[in-house]
Amino acid sequence: MISSSELRKGIIIELAGKLCQVVEYHHIKMKRTAIVRLKLRDIRGGHTTEQTFQTSEKFVRVRLDSRPMQYLYNDGGLYYFMDEENFEQMPLSVSQLGDAINYIKEGISLEVSSYKGEVIACEIPITVELEVTDTEPGFKGDTATGGTKPARLETGITTQVPLFINKQDIIKIDTRTGNYLERVG
Repeated sequence: MISSSELRKGIIIELAGKLCQVVEYHHIKMKRTAIVRLKLRDIRGGHTTEQTFQTSEKFVRVRLDSRPMQYLYNDGGLYYFMDEENFEQMPLSVSQLGDAINYIKEGISLEVSSYKGEVIACEIPITVELEVTDTEPGFKGDTATGGTKPARLETGITTQVPLFINKQDIIKIDTRTGNYLERVG
């Protein structure tokens, strides 16, 4: 248990059966009592709410189990990952993977967070290297204009790349924004 005065940004608590992460914390002192105003993000639902609590209230602090897992293959709607510590395989659905689905390819490692055996979140590396599978050809002199063109990557997503990028080039992508960073090979 954790008291409301011990709460800080980033801490995860269980509130009415939901897992909530503290986004903002404000301690407000009033004439006779003090209250705590929290902005909470529902981890499963993704929405945020603001709630006020007395400083005497207690909450259940949640600790997520996080472990590195490597992507192996997909079979229909399930994506199979292997725990890098004990080599157990675990299937994850598209909804459990979220936006990470756009950037996973065979052999990539990611952090899978779970609570009581239920997968809560998948954290992909900030940058990934993907091969360009389809784009218009580049021409000599295209680097001078600074323009961009669409390119389809090996995972199926499309992003804007500089004009000098060609098919089969390996490029680095920022997974937070989906933007091109640099050509790797």
